[in-house]
Amino acid sequence: MKRLDKKGISGSFVTALIFGITALIVSIIIALVIISSLNDSSLLTSTRPLTAITNESFNGLTQGVWVNHTGYTLAGASASNLVSGSFVITKAWNQTAKTEFLIGNISVTAGGVIKNTSATNYPNATISYTYLTKSPEEITSGLMSANFTSGIDNVSEKIPTVLLVGAIVLILSILALLVGVWQKMRMGGGSI
Repeated sequence: MKRLDKKGISGSFVTALIFGITALIVSIIIALVIISSLNDSSLLTSTRPLTAITNESFNGLTQGVWVNHTGYTLAGASASNLVSGSFVITKAWNQTAKTEFLIGNISVTAGGVIKNTSATNYPNATISYTYLTKSPEEITSGLMSANFTSGIDNVSEKIPTVLLVGAIVLILSILALLVGVWQKMRMGGGSI
């Protein structure tokens, strides 16, 4: 039967501790690479749903949208999971004159605020536009990334405690080994 001495126990503990920490670090790096690759690739963004709004008028009333220099916030700007900067004006009508006006005369911000870039104000207009929202896969990937980052923060807070416990066990093992050697020297007359 093989005898386990204190040196073998402390050595295997240190080896296991180092291997465990190394495996944890490698696993975290691999997971971060996978999640960042998913977020950075166009695989998840290619399935973004396109929403088309036709003839939006101010609060759904017949008076229409007031397109001037002060700006009007499109109703689609409040959509959940909106892709910033995805608004595209497709048509604008002057309801008073019953004529279409040039889309080039309307600017739209990333947040969905439209302004008239010409000198003419249109107090009674309807606007048609499209915008993109994030795909369910893109939302899930973003949540995974946020949760993973939070998890790394939680684990990294515990690493000093684990290392401290490991250091204490290592020091106690070394002390036990030294006590054993001292007792052996005392009993055996000074030879190791």
